[in-house]
Amino acid sequence: MAANSSNNTSGKSGGKQPTPSAEQVVATFQRMRQEQRGMASKAAELEMEINEHSLVIDTLKEVDPSRKCFRLVGGVLVERTVREVMPALENNKEQITKIVESLNSQMQAKGRELTEYRERYNIRLVGEDDKQGKADASQAKESEGGGSKGGAGVLVS
Repeated sequence: MAANSSNNTSGKSGGKQPTPSAEQVVATFQRMRQEQRGMASKAAELEMEINEHSLVIDTLKEVDPSRKCFRLVGGVLVERTVREVMPALENNKEQITKIVESLNSQMQAKGRELTEYRERYNIRLVGEDDKQGKADASQAKESEGGGSKGGAGVLVS
């Protein structure tokens, strides 16, 4: 019997995780938003690099392949010919394009994660339609039995 009672208590304590405080919910939400913003700014930066690569490639296509050109490699200006530089530029452009596609898919996944997190903790952003937020909050209170425990109804600026 003693073995059964110890198993019951260990089974009960491992069931639920404690609900995070409102401050923890807001901090996690802000961190997630910042991560998404960082991805977006990096994607925009890489898009600009793709445009620069395209501009250079288009310009060099009209030039004699044996003409000398200069390329910045690791902070060092190196003299090459157009024939040598073109394949490297096209390869770099393709690699950057793949990275941008990867970042875009990661941003979409982060957006879905943020939306789920907002819905789970009933997070409303400043400037959202207050009537919609109040209706959602009253529905959440009714479904929780009138209690507003956890991070429900958190307002984030």
